[in-house]
Amino acid sequence: MGTFTDLSDIKQWGILVLGAGVLSAALYFTMFKSQVDANQQAQQQLDAKMRENAELEAYRPKLAEIDRQLASLKQQLEIERRIVPDEKDADDFIRMMTAEAMKAGIEVRRFTAKPIANKDFYTELPFELEVDGPYYSMLNFFDRVGKLERIVNVSGLLVATKNKPQEAKVKHTYNYAAGESVVATCTATTFFSHDLVPPASAPAARR
Repeated sequence: MGTFTDLSDIKQWGILVLGAGVLSAALYFTMFKSQVDANQQAQQQLDAKMRENAELEAYRPKLAEIDRQLASLKQQLEIERRIVPDEKDADDFIRMMTAEAMKAGIEVRRFTAKPIANKDFYTELPFELEVDGPYYSMLNFFDRVGKLERIVNVSGLLVATKNKPQEAKVKHTYNYAAGESVVATCTATTFFSHDLVPPASAPAARR
């Protein structure tokens, strides 16, 4: 068998050219092709990121307005939490009602918790109240309750003179002051929101 040097010059050059071609093809498919693919993939990712940045850039002038809207929504949420609290706070409600009674000039004789009522997104928390005082002070009290920031519904109102308190279905009679003229019972219902989780039990009665 002849060696490479035994071949003619033309055949030697042909073999060298063929070998170079085979080597180039091998390098292309092993190294260069993978690098080209990686570069193309990186370019596609860069193009996608640039398109995303361009889309977001359109919102830059609106950022201040979005911030104002978020601040407004947070403020509205705080107001709604005061109107319908997230948590049941019977003591706070009792203190609030007692304070309004003192401002109006009437006496709160009794708070009695009644069974709570669970709704889809809120819970009703009713209390039976027994109050007495001057007639116009009584009117002032219920007017003040109706204007509270927190929602309070008054129902089942019964009013009677202090001489016939049983007509208002009071539980007890008291030594009414000389300036008092009427007694009343009613149900005052407040509300609190919840996440579809019913409360464990009703609050204890307070007298």
